[in-house]
Amino acid sequence: MAEIIQRTGTWTFDGETVRIVPAVGKHMHPLRRVLGEVAVPITAISGLSYEPGRKGGRLRLRLREGADPLAQVASGRLPDASDPYQLPVEKDRSGVAEYFVAELRRALLLDGVPDTPSDRYLLPGPAVPLTAGGTDGTASFDGERVQLEWNWMASESKSHGGPRSFALDELDSVEWTPAIGWENGSLRFRQKGGNAFLKPEHDPNCLMLWGIRQARETGGSVLLAAAVTARLPHPAGARPPVGAGAEGLAPSLVEDGGGGPADRPADPAEADHDRLLRRLRELGELHREGVLTDEEFTAAKKAVIDRF
Repeated sequence: MAEIIQRTGTWTFDGETVRIVPAVGKHMHPLRRVLGEVAVPITAISGLSYEPGRKGGRLRLRLREGADPLAQVASGRLPDASDPYQLPVEKDRSGVAEYFVAELRRALLLDGVPDTPSDRYLLPGPAVPLTAGGTDGTASFDGERVQLEWNWMASESKSHGGPRSFALDELDSVEWTPAIGWENGSLRFRQKGGNAFLKPEHDPNCLMLWGIRQARETGGSVLLAAAVTARLPHPAGARPPVGAGAEGLAPSLVEDGGGGPADRPADPAEADHDRLLRRLRELGELHREGVLTDEEFTAAKKAVIDRF
């Protein structure tokens, strides 16, 4: 069990799940308050790093591509204060942060979690219903339908068209663009069958996001986009089904980290031998770096050899 408690929140790891609980208070970003506690299964994690600094550091959790609908929609564009997968660490807690990193890395290695894209969402996305306010209207989602309603700032074309409503099976995707500085952002719903390219202020399927209200409009809009995305087919869902490996990946991808067929020896015995050597080298590196003690290294090496 590893735990780190900071002013902005608490992270705990029990060997299977990283639980991220934001602190309670008005200083918290609206996105963090609405999103609440996030439980990240180890199978969705690609890594964790601690970035030290002069006045403190930062824990940064990296998720596998395609594992989390929120990360999929945000695509690394969330401000630090609103990103649930970052934790500012006070300078005197750097040792605890480094221990947390070591425990999670050890678990990732021993569980053989692949650092490859996931072909399904491993996190459920934000809870619904959700409402997001924008510059020219409001978007809402109840888990089945998206509603767009316009206000007095909407363009004439949007106002004349009236409110919009989409069932999930009518949508192909959701595009979220954050407001940056004085530049407006947008929340756009793409319907199946193609959409005419229009500027956000004229697109009846698009909510504008005002640049001067970033904290307010970023939180609601990206969470709503993630909630809809979580209920749409996964971007990798069109690929042919694979064998019953972990997280829906082919067993060979789980074992060897996802190399293509040309990267794998044709002989299964030779492939097993190569994977065994690679795992042992990884354990040796962790041992030399001090992440694994002598006893842990011996136990982990035995577990890997027994598995193969």
